[in-house]
Amino acid sequence: MATHLILQKILKTGIVSEPPPAANDRLRVREQALQAEILKVFGRALTIRHVDAGSCNGCELEIHALNGPHYNIEGLGGKFAASPRHADVLLVTGPVSRHLETALKRTYEATPEPKWVVAMGDCACTGGIFGESYASCGRVANVIPVDVEIPGCPPDPVRLLEGILAAVKTDRG
Repeated sequence: MATHLILQKILKTGIVSEPPPAANDRLRVREQALQAEILKVFGRALTIRHVDAGSCNGCELEIHALNGPHYNIEGLGGKFAASPRHADVLLVTGPVSRHLETALKRTYEATPEPKWVVAMGDCACTGGIFGESYASCGRVANVIPVDVEIPGCPPDPVRLLEGILAAVKTDRG
């Protein structure tokens, strides 16, 4: 009997979700620029290794959106890798917790040259509300060199794409 009432409520309520994002021509131009720059620099796909150094997972939700069909980073020539040994870019989120400091340094050292480090979100850029303490090293730049910082709490996928493009355009001499 309870199942019947639940089904009636579901049918009465209907589908509840937010509408999909509107088409953004500015993003389309950025996508084309990103894809061209990736191919110019690497001649192949750009491989990204995401490192969660102690985040709240807000930035990770935006990274998941970047992997989705609307932003489609793989269609632009970018892909995520499980190993830093295959990565070109380290995308680091969160303030660096003391427990992850050594792991982040090892990940950085395992990433082959040329490599870029992108600090994503306010916590990765400044330490955020956590700052530096007995439990936190603070911002990513306190632990490893950072090429590009993408502020925001969390930054949206468009800003993330722009940050990756800025990193790839960085001349490492």
